[in-house]
Amino acid sequence: MNTAIQTVDRALIETDIEQYLRMHENKSLLRFITCGSVDDGKSTLIGRMLYEAKALLDDQLSALDADSKKHGTQGDDLDFALLVDGLSAEREQGITIDVAYRFFSTDKRKFIVADTPGHEQYTRNMVTGASTADVAVILVDARKGVLTQTRRHSYLVSLVGIRQVVLAVNKLDLVGYSEQVFDEIDREYRAFIERLDGSIKHVTSIPLAALRGDNIAEASANTPWYRGPHLLEFLENVEIAASSTNSPLRMPVQWVNRPSLDFRGFSGRILGGSVKPGDEVRVLPSGKTSTVARIVSLAGDAAVALDGESVTLTLTDEIDISRGDVICSARDPAGLADQFEATIVWLDETPMLPGRSYLVKMGAATLGGALSKPKYVVEVNTLDHLVAKTLDVNEVGVCTLTLDRAVAFDAYADNRDMGSFIVIDRLTNHTIAAGTLHFALRRSQNIHWQALEIDKTARARLNGHKPCVLWFTGLSGSGKSTIANLVERKLHALGVRTYLLDGDNVRHGLNKDLGFTAADRIENIRRIGEVARLMVDSGLVVLTAFISPFRSERKLAREMVQAGEFIEIFVDTPLAVVEQRDPKGLYKKARRGELKNFTGIDSPYEAPETPELHIETEQLDADAAAERIVAELRARGVLGLHA
Repeated sequence: MNTAIQTVDRALIETDIEQYLRMHENKSLLRFITCGSVDDGKSTLIGRMLYEAKALLDDQLSALDADSKKHGTQGDDLDFALLVDGLSAEREQGITIDVAYRFFSTDKRKFIVADTPGHEQYTRNMVTGASTADVAVILVDARKGVLTQTRRHSYLVSLVGIRQVVLAVNKLDLVGYSEQVFDEIDREYRAFIERLDGSIKHVTSIPLAALRGDNIAEASANTPWYRGPHLLEFLENVEIAASSTNSPLRMPVQWVNRPSLDFRGFSGRILGGSVKPGDEVRVLPSGKTSTVARIVSLAGDAAVALDGESVTLTLTDEIDISRGDVICSARDPAGLADQFEATIVWLDETPMLPGRSYLVKMGAATLGGALSKPKYVVEVNTLDHLVAKTLDVNEVGVCTLTLDRAVAFDAYADNRDMGSFIVIDRLTNHTIAAGTLHFALRRSQNIHWQALEIDKTARARLNGHKPCVLWFTGLSGSGKSTIANLVERKLHALGVRTYLLDGDNVRHGLNKDLGFTAADRIENIRRIGEVARLMVDSGLVVLTAFISPFRSERKLAREMVQAGEFIEIFVDTPLAVVEQRDPKGLYKKARRGELKNFTGIDSPYEAPETPELHIETEQLDADAAAERIVAELRARGVLGLHA
């Protein structure tokens, strides 16, 4: 017998399969997550719900029975956690690591449930599961009460905009189904929720014993003192915010659809509002306006497209639109800014480095961006705002997000899709943070580039040569400054206008407030990159001699100038050789522990992977290296009239 299909459903399938499908298609869909601390019984709860909702096929029950005997923790009984703990590491350790999604339905509603891990180190997976949920079921072990991870998950749930929470006080059978224990946990949890300033609107507390099925699909005789709904009853009837067609249109463009010369459309998913042919729209960031000509869907042309639908729009005007642009209501367009206040959840083991250039993905757009030192970090137990210089793994803080160009946005409170983003490491492509936008900072809208009549091309023409940056990088003592100084002397003799920015010299003035921590090194190079950019704009050949140990910061400096204007020169001297030279005695101090964060000793140097010039100082002396660099500039046409 197939326990997943009830008798009425089976009869309907046999007589009218299309009616059966329509009946299920028209049910509302609820997305919810289970979260909480380790071993609170999240996977067991979901497995039991699937069982009670008759959402398990016979072969699944047979497999569960076999798995329970092999991996189970419940003796001869079924171990329902194994239904969702699918990874071998999860079964071996009896924990949840990855997010597991399961679909099931009842007579009233369809559900997608995300089983999220309880361990602090897997917080990133919990945030992933919560980002699309309507309701959070937060489990608490009745024996342990409200824990730090309970508070952390509740705070994260509030950050991602979930307003309905079920406090599932589980394993109540292990405390004798005590009403007193349940009430104490309920009071403590609600006291914490009150400190979230109303971001979680409704809390429903339900006493459970998930393994035994108490209050899962029917009221339990073991808790006669409880008069509220059982869990499935609550989930079937809880009201969720319906997609609003009254909100303004938002459709990020995911693909420019041009199958032939006669058709050009813009494909994407509508993230707010609705649209119909004849509606006036504005495209951001360009700000150009047009009118919707057609709405093309999989079923053909549509009269209207609603929030959540994926469609292709054609416009009456030929407008330059690319992936990442946003088609908005012309009457109520999205904001446009490049600097924001944002809440950041840091997900990476490596701490956030303020000022470092990261990739920021917002909708279909991927941009360069940087995060400031946190304004504050939230202590999840007390919700106090603490002073901090960075964000460590699983910490939550408020920072300034600065992007390399303006982007269309809405505050997260107004539109979850338009106000959220992830942060990606440029080198590893790992997702290292997730964030929500509060508002745009005023400076991003009030400060504009001033158009100037005399530009870089005019200055280069007057100088008689092209501007560029010669970026010398290498270990301390490798010979960067010596070679750079020789190159400048040779260029000066040729009549080339130059300026040399040396690492030590700059730290006497512009960067004298910076130390040698990773964050300070990043800021040091960012400032130098900005100065070099201005000097290139003035028409100079700029030479910079800095250790600049991190690839990401050298890449940031490269991106500040135009293609072909940045020439990276790797002055490659082995560590043993520079330690032997040690002209300033710095390596000896570092080896003795007197000098912290010294590159090559207790701070890494990331050698260039594809530099324009690779100078191996064991094979070339300083003068020969300088001649080679000048010859490279001549070959690139940089020297112009001075070649």
